[in-house]
Amino acid sequence: MANSNGMNYAPQGKPRPVVEKGGFVFAAMALDHGHIYGMCNGLIEAGATLKWVYDPDPDKVGQFAKTYPQVRIAASEQQILQDPEVALVAAAAVPSDRGPLGVKVMEHGKDYFTDKTPFTGLDQLEHARRAAAETGRKYAVYYSERLHVESAVFAGQLVQDGAIGRVVQVLGLGPHRLNAAQRPAWFFEKAKYGGILCDIGSHQIEQFLHFAGCANAEVLHSKVANYNCKAYPELEDYGDATLVGDNGATNYFRVDWLTPDGLSTWGDGRTVILGTNGYIELRKYVDIARDSQGDHLYLVNGEGEKHLELAGKVGYPFFGELILDCLNRTEKAMTQAHAFKAAELCLQAQAKAVKVE
Repeated sequence: MANSNGMNYAPQGKPRPVVEKGGFVFAAMALDHGHIYGMCNGLIEAGATLKWVYDPDPDKVGQFAKTYPQVRIAASEQQILQDPEVALVAAAAVPSDRGPLGVKVMEHGKDYFTDKTPFTGLDQLEHARRAAAETGRKYAVYYSERLHVESAVFAGQLVQDGAIGRVVQVLGLGPHRLNAAQRPAWFFEKAKYGGILCDIGSHQIEQFLHFAGCANAEVLHSKVANYNCKAYPELEDYGDATLVGDNGATNYFRVDWLTPDGLSTWGDGRTVILGTNGYIELRKYVDIARDSQGDHLYLVNGEGEKHLELAGKVGYPFFGELILDCLNRTEKAMTQAHAFKAAELCLQAQAKAVKVE
């Protein structure tokens, strides 16, 4: 996994299959973002069988097939969509194409698993909501900064167990390294990537809803800026927002493309969860100047102070739960309402953002 470039960050865990070999078949298509590798790793480790890959770019397909030599190369999207054995399609398309592709997949009777951000416009979200309701298929989203981070998974368990009491505030910091020379052209076109709050802000809003137990929230204020990337006038390299949840919990998050070259990884992602009886801090990818390995969790409550090093110790249960949800038509991994609400709020934050000149 590439620690220097977030676009190619693909965590690998230990195999924890929830189905027998061949018991859940999926395909990959639209290989525009490197997160497709993390998505496929998680599904395969949970026992899924990767059957097909398709992308119009033969170079992307060739690299993918080197990583997953068992995969078969499809001649077209339709070859995958019309294969009755395929239960789910995983895709990491250009963000503006993710919504329409998901509708197409669901209309072909298959569940859909997309990279974040799942939409770049509220019209896409509403179309997908209708399609999911009409087809009964799933529109699952890879909110990786919670789902594919062991310290974040464990923090959710601590919150659920009452370790810090009622959650009243979530603070999220999501800095990323730009690596402009390695980015595709669409990355710098706002109509295609959706804006920074829509894009990497979606991680932050999703984790707020999850950790604070909110079914809904209101965006109180948001802003965006281009401070350091004037060569790319449509890029926003900074964004932040403040939200309040329907249960009274509050949220502030900041996202940016300003990670300096001296950092040992692609971004110093952190989360602080404040409860009535304690707090949790996550240092997800690095503990700067101390430990280049991530997944550090700090817990302070009535019992004292604890520092837990969680890399390789927790796993990623989302993927097995998603497979079982697809097979059993349940919602244990993530509810459809939650996935769509996080997307809706990040679109609202983006739409109302003040542009700082």
